[in-house]
Amino acid sequence: MKITAQEEYGLRLLIRIAGCRNEEGMTISHLSEEEGLSTHYVAKLTRMLRMEGFINSTPGNKGGYVLAKAAEDVNINQVLKALGGALFDEEFCGFHAGSLKLCTHSVDCSSRSLWQMIQFTIDQLLDKVTLSDLVNSEKDSGKILASILERNHLEVLE
Repeated sequence: MKITAQEEYGLRLLIRIAGCRNEEGMTISHLSEEEGLSTHYVAKLTRMLRMEGFINSTPGNKGGYVLAKAAEDVNINQVLKALGGALFDEEFCGFHAGSLKLCTHSVDCSSRSLWQMIQFTIDQLLDKVTLSDLVNSEKDSGKILASILERNHLEVLE
């Protein structure tokens, strides 16, 4: 499994916007410079994040992007799905039918069970992570995420 560039850079932009202390937010050119991305790509990603309700644009000549809601209310699972979609969903089998219109395993598919289990596990974990958990140093975020992972593991065992 791979994280797409769109998911990675979109999340990085959102973290950077969440960490901004300027009331006007961050402009596309500033985000582009800080993340080493083209302004065109930053514009595309910020548009996606704005359309999904994660950020708002501030008006005016010095306007930029700000969070649409508090960082602790931004669910990372929802962010990643907005940027790239789920690893597995109901349409998955239709996209991987081979040269036929219907997958030869549409009735009895053991690999579908694997993808469903992986998606369930990812959802269970990422639903517990918020943007505020990531607006820290790598060391601090690592501790927070390790704690979330440990709590999630204990919940599974119970």
